[in-house]
Amino acid sequence: MKLAFREFGQGQALIILHGLFGQSDNWNTLAKNFAEQGFHVFTVDQRNHGLSPHSDDWNYEVMADDLKEFIDDRQLQNPVIIGHSMGGKTAMFFELKFPGVASKLIIVDMSPGTAARQHDGVLKALNAVDFSKLENRKEAEAVLNQYIPDFGTKQFLLKNIYWKEEGNKQMSWRFNLEVISQKYEDILEAVPHGTSPVNTLVLRGEKSNYVSEKDFPEFEARFPNHKIQTIAGAGHWVHAEKPKEFFEAVMDFIAQQ
Repeated sequence: MKLAFREFGQGQALIILHGLFGQSDNWNTLAKNFAEQGFHVFTVDQRNHGLSPHSDDWNYEVMADDLKEFIDDRQLQNPVIIGHSMGGKTAMFFELKFPGVASKLIIVDMSPGTAARQHDGVLKALNAVDFSKLENRKEAEAVLNQYIPDFGTKQFLLKNIYWKEEGNKQMSWRFNLEVISQKYEDILEAVPHGTSPVNTLVLRGEKSNYVSEKDFPEFEARFPNHKIQTIAGAGHWVHAEKPKEFFEAVMDFIAQQ
């Protein structure tokens, strides 16, 4: 699948993969910061998200294949891969399926193990939004208000609303809500057993429950050359909540030989 992407700077390739319900432009500010440090940054829309095509096939195997095709099409050499949440698990699947392609992995707040269901409330809220009966974004937000109390989560989701066609008065989600709802279980699966020597940084949020100490052996078994760093005060959206600390941690890790 030919994925949509945004591109910044020149230099060593650095690929950024967003999480569930995210899109490439969530990373614009950090991508520009990395580009200023001499990186050729690609922020990629994974399938069924952002401006990339929708498909009934949606699991980590096909998303890893999409990433390999993206790298091959551009003949990128030794890219650094950053993946947040779902994007982090895509990166881990990719590394074990295509070892030796990435120079370094940075996994942001995602465990290799089977994930707990974290999004049932969000899925219920999104499916309650009936765009055939709504005229604007504010009305969609009012529906989400009935299900999601957190302001930041609502704004993150609302960024995905767009008008289907010019002159068309019906809104829609950029992500493929139908397939995501049907195949949500597929993105909870564990990364296959296997071992990669790639240098790996795991960045977790202090306030997040996505990576706990019980997950540490899962990383050790698959990525023995890893280190785990906790960002103080951050939740699951480590890069958005603590962008300075996140940026510095990534740059320090890349600089290490």
